[in-house]
Amino acid sequence: MLNIFKRDPAKKMRKQRTLLLKSAMLAQRKGDMRSFANLSAEAEQLTKEIDKYDE
Repeated sequence: MLNIFKRDPAKKMRKQRTLLLKSAMLAQRKGDMRSFANLSAEAEQLTKEIDKYDE
C-alpha cells in the first residue's frame, strides 16, 4: 500500500543511460571511437544495475 509513495531508483538510472547512449552516438558520429567505447561501456554497466532492480 505504501509502495505508491516510494521512488523508483531505476528511473533515474534509465534517464542517465539514455543520456549516455545519446552522447555515445554523437561521439561516434564525430569519429571519436575512444569516447564512444567508454560511454557505451558506462551505459552497459547501468543496464546491468537496472536489471538488478527489475528482478
